[in-house]
Amino acid sequence: MFLLVALSAVIAPFIFLVIFRMTAVKGMFLSAIIVIALALFVWGMGGTIVIASILQGIHKALTILLILFGAIVLLNTLRHTGAVDRINQGFRSISGDMRVQVIIVAFLFGALIEGAAGFGTPAAVTGPLMVALGFNPIAAATLALIADSSSVPFGAVGTPVQIGLSNIQGADLAFFNEIGVKITLIDLFAGTFMPFVLVAILTFFFGKKKGQSGVLSMLPWTLLIGITYTGSALLFAVVVGQEFVSILASLTGLFVATLTAKKKFLLPKVQWNDALQADFKINDRKIDMSIMKAWSPYVIVVGLLLITRIVDPVKDFTLSYLNLTWNNILGMKGVTSEWEVLYSPGTVLILAAVFAILIQRKSFSNFAKASKDSLGSIKSAGLALFSTLALVQVFTNSGMNMNDLISMPQYIAESLAVTFGTAWVFVAPFLGELGAFITGSATVSTLTFSPIQSNIANQTGVSESVILALQVIGSAAGNMICVHNVVAASTVVGLAGKEGDIIRKTLIPAILYGVFAGIGGFILLSIIG
Repeated sequence: MFLLVALSAVIAPFIFLVIFRMTAVKGMFLSAIIVIALALFVWGMGGTIVIASILQGIHKALTILLILFGAIVLLNTLRHTGAVDRINQGFRSISGDMRVQVIIVAFLFGALIEGAAGFGTPAAVTGPLMVALGFNPIAAATLALIADSSSVPFGAVGTPVQIGLSNIQGADLAFFNEIGVKITLIDLFAGTFMPFVLVAILTFFFGKKKGQSGVLSMLPWTLLIGITYTGSALLFAVVVGQEFVSILASLTGLFVATLTAKKKFLLPKVQWNDALQADFKINDRKIDMSIMKAWSPYVIVVGLLLITRIVDPVKDFTLSYLNLTWNNILGMKGVTSEWEVLYSPGTVLILAAVFAILIQRKSFSNFAKASKDSLGSIKSAGLALFSTLALVQVFTNSGMNMNDLISMPQYIAESLAVTFGTAWVFVAPFLGELGAFITGSATVSTLTFSPIQSNIANQTGVSESVILALQVIGSAAGNMICVHNVVAASTVVGLAGKEGDIIRKTLIPAILYGVFAGIGGFILLSIIG
């Protein structure tokens, strides 16, 4: 019975969003009510800790809304200045094939954003860019979420590894780098196929013919890009360390993809554009703006994100000033929600929009209008995120109860461990996915489950580093299906209310990634003994 109660945080959203096809606003509100009621009356959480957890969730939702607002206001500003049209012309000069564009924009450019920012930022940036290229909005949101996977273990300059595994005894830089190498070794099997999976999803679900047409002909090029990314990721993990893997591997991939796409190397002769919006018209008029000026706001985004994360004086400043962190909410020790406003990717995105006006020499009325439009776009997302994060925090804090029960996440993990035993190598990534699905964060999933994964590895005599690597990989794959990421991705492309439809399309790739990761982990264990 307790296992069913603990799993309610997974079962309720799945039923309401995926099976009943409710909007996230309604489905997550009902899910939150169910989980909160069970936490109070079955798990034995007190009223004060439940209310504190709900307030914690609302506060965390505000931090996500700032990122959403920043992503939308930047795109809207660039639309008003004409930069988006110029950027799209640049993409089309590389290739007019939508299959190529999704790899370059969602997989590789998204990985660059992930490496610098993390926290769901890539899908919020690449989704609208693909819509501007003519992609069907639901295709853009779905593909942006699926693409934001291989790069996530090393997102935000290595946060999921360094922070996620920080509660493992003896964890230090050498340990983090060892896990980073193991992740990239396993991902040679799982991540290499992601570009092909993206093309398959694009053509099967969103092409006019909805079949195999246009898939197999892309296999050679997508495998080249996949192995370029995962192979260079392994190289950088060994030589440089895990912090900059996503950034350096994405830049390597972008160079190879751009060069080969321009020369049509390994690409089919016929371009594929079957997923274009029905009323979309390609803008071929000459735009009086250089490609560098058009791209400059995104260069600023990556630059500011890196500076605020790796230059210690700047990092200390952004973490210290305008700090709206809420500590020990309602006096409950440890119930805290961090919000360093200047450090937030949302603030960086807003600053980039302002810089865009200055660099591109446009009127500030463009930014004002973009801000007004963007505020209207995030209203329904806010309602959905408040319920989602309230559920998440009650679930996470459920170890604070009057029945002397362990937390719901721990209960799920220990129950699974007893059930699967020595076959755990195939289950470990799915525990990571489960954690990310509920909490919405690869880092939080790993923080929550890594001690349990470590204990299971030691009990079964399996390599601890391999199991922990599988945890991180699984939590990264969980990004595809976690509710608040889906809410964010659907909001920025103008599809609030379609979250269930998106999860139905991202669920299979998420499961496949977990399967491939488990097989990769098994092969690695067989090799290292």
